[in-house]
Amino acid sequence: MTVRPRLVVVGGPAGRRVAFFQDALRSAGLPGARVVSWPDVLGGRARFAAGETVRLDSPGEDPEADRLLRGVDDPARVEGSGRWYTRFTAAVTELSEAVVEAGASLVDDPGELAVLFDKRLCHGRLRAAGVPVPESPTSGPAAPAVGGWTDLRSLLDTAGLRRMFVKLAHGSSASGVLAVETNGAGRFQATTSVERGPDGRLFNSLRVRRYTSEREVAAIVDALAPDGLHVERWLPKATQDGRAADLRVVVIDGRATHAVVRTSRSPMTNLHLGGARGDLAAARAAIAAAGGRWEDALGVCERAAAAFPGTRCVGVDLLPSTGWRRFAVGEVNAFGDLLPRLTGLPGSGAEGLDTYAAQVAAQFPDAYPGVPDTGPLGTDPTDPTDPIAPTVPRPTHAIPRTTGTSTT
Repeated sequence: MTVRPRLVVVGGPAGRRVAFFQDALRSAGLPGARVVSWPDVLGGRARFAAGETVRLDSPGEDPEADRLLRGVDDPARVEGSGRWYTRFTAAVTELSEAVVEAGASLVDDPGELAVLFDKRLCHGRLRAAGVPVPESPTSGPAAPAVGGWTDLRSLLDTAGLRRMFVKLAHGSSASGVLAVETNGAGRFQATTSVERGPDGRLFNSLRVRRYTSEREVAAIVDALAPDGLHVERWLPKATQDGRAADLRVVVIDGRATHAVVRTSRSPMTNLHLGGARGDLAAARAAIAAAGGRWEDALGVCERAAAAFPGTRCVGVDLLPSTGWRRFAVGEVNAFGDLLPRLTGLPGSGAEGLDTYAAQVAAQFPDAYPGVPDTGPLGTDPTDPTDPIAPTVPRPTHAIPRTTGTSTT
């Protein structure tokens, strides 16, 4: 007799992520998952039962969860990611203990989740594993903390960095990211979506702007620093149609299954900041023309995922260098699978399956019916939207909120 799985998903009950996962279960002929909300977890109200399998998904589509985790009432505010991380990792630890005590099982390793949501620790683990990453003076647990602009300037001088990304250690969706440049003669400028209010508070804006004085850049860095900062060399990216290009590659159970090109006229490729889906076929052709192999590019992503063996699915941000000759990993995202309508790469074993269906198929290989491949690129060409959708609902005002849903 076939034993039907008893699944639980911890996420946003009304969010797209939970809906896509439930759709994947139904397509496989499996029973729907019981849904536990993050506010229930954070409030100590979540309960689990023996024999259940518990999947954690992002809290990012739940405004109440965001308020509880970050401790700010305005969802457009940048500040609070440090508090988010402390509360989120504590909640995951307590949840994990409750799951074990109940006789249930957790799909992913909570310890790895804590590393994935700290860009400094994640970068250090990747570097130790031999994965190519941008140079960083804040990489690893022993790296110096950045207390503000004075500390940052000292680090930049020591490392000899003139173009760098300054990121919130626990940020996501480009929240708080600054692309900083200096001419070495004391002049600085920063490209960012951060908007600084008259009172010094920081907000996420839909408009990418440039600050051209050290005083302005320093004020933003000083305001961000209490939440923790990560710094890394700004690598010159490959281009496609005159736009900077990178890739999001999903790796499931150690195998790269889905990939999409992201392009932008700014240093950030996020959709809500003007990013758009690129041409995967053209990217593969550019790699081949440069004397490289697409399989090697995917192999870099698989090596990055292998640094987190207890995590079933990750989204890897792959940075192709100018000319598409070399690759580095920018970040590894714990919840990097929200790619609507994107189907699997040829030969990946996920042909015809979106990222959620591919995860269900990997976990329950006997239950999922075969689905024919829908196209050579693993994408739906009729979809007018960028599959790299924000991990939050579309904003209803000029400033989107930050969520901490991924390390993107």
